[in-house]
Amino acid sequence: MGDVTAILLAAGLSRRMGERNKLLLPINGVPMIRYMVEVYRAVTQRPILVVTGHQSDAIEDSLAGCDVRLIFNSDFADGQQTSVACGLRVAKDGAQILIGLGDQPRLTGDNLRALLKAHKAADPARISIPKIGDQRGNPIVVPSNLRERVLADPKSAGCKAFTRKYPERVQFHALSAHGFYTDVDTPDAYDALVSQNLGDAT
Repeated sequence: MGDVTAILLAAGLSRRMGERNKLLLPINGVPMIRYMVEVYRAVTQRPILVVTGHQSDAIEDSLAGCDVRLIFNSDFADGQQTSVACGLRVAKDGAQILIGLGDQPRLTGDNLRALLKAHKAADPARISIPKIGDQRGNPIVVPSNLRERVLADPKSAGCKAFTRKYPERVQFHALSAHGFYTDVDTPDAYDALVSQNLGDAT
């Protein structure tokens, strides 16, 4: 897969999950964020950058022993774009920067490899985004040559704002795997994982 730096966003307030932090819910017997680190391990040999914020101590504890670099975002309550910026500031090298969410346990290593392959086969100087129909997915691939551009404008530091402002810098890939388009924001979404023996009902 070449030189890949992976950033996982794990700073959110998890409000829609209620009292539980979704990233600490068990997936195949381990906290969700730890499970996601192992999924991303399939495409990089570098330490995975995990941006923390809400309940950062618990997130860090859940990753004990993992090959990660923890980055605390003191502005996490201001939105996901601040966590994207935090991760990008640290990811100063690497031909491809993979930015993903900590709550997509339906993703597989094969899904990530398919995205990176599509990115490389198209225009590796553009941001790659999975898309099916009108639905954009995650993770996305940001080429290192655009890192400074994404960070330059505080109002578009988040990739969503940047890609909408500069559509010529973006390419979409018709990738159909459900993992790209499914996250776990609510108790019902987690219950659906439990029903498929991915989550843990206990």
